[in-house]
Amino acid sequence: MQKILKWFTPALALGVAIFIVFFLISINSTDNLENVEPLVRKTEKSTTQKEKLWLDRFSITQRKGYFYPVNEVYIKVDLDKNIISKTIYKLSASSLDPYQLFCLKEELKQHKLRYYFTKDKKGLELLIYSTDRVKLNSLVRVLKKYQIVAKIEPYKEDK
Repeated sequence: MQKILKWFTPALALGVAIFIVFFLISINSTDNLENVEPLVRKTEKSTTQKEKLWLDRFSITQRKGYFYPVNEVYIKVDLDKNIISKTIYKLSASSLDPYQLFCLKEELKQHKLRYYFTKDKKGLELLIYSTDRVKLNSLVRVLKKYQIVAKIEPYKEDK
C-alpha cells in the first residue's frame, strides 16, 4: 500500500502538468487567427436631433395667433379711510421654570389665544393678539394656580 501511495502522488502531479500544457496550447492556437482583420478605430458622427422641451411649445404660440390665458387680479385700495389698528396686549411674567412655561403654553392653547414669545433680561414677555380684556384677565387668574405672577398691559412698540 505504501508503494502505491509513494508512486501515486508524482504520477498525479505529472498528469495534471500534462493536462495544463495541452490546455494552454489549445487555447492559444494560431488556427483561428488566419481570418481575423486588424482592429481599426471607426468614428461615426451621430446625428441626434435636439431634444424638444415642453417649454419650447409655449414660445411658439404667438406665431400661431393665440396666447395662453393668464389670471388677472385687480386690487382697489381706498386710502381715504383711517386704518384702525387693534390693540395688542403684553403679558409679562417673571422668570419661569420649565414646568411653569409648559403650563403657560397649555393655558394659552386652552384659551385659544394667539401669542408670540420674547425673552429678555427682565423676564418673559408674550405678545397676545386679542382684544378681549375679560378673557385675558381670566387667564391671569388661572395662571395664579401655577404660581405664575403675570401682568397684562397694552403693548407699545419702542421705536
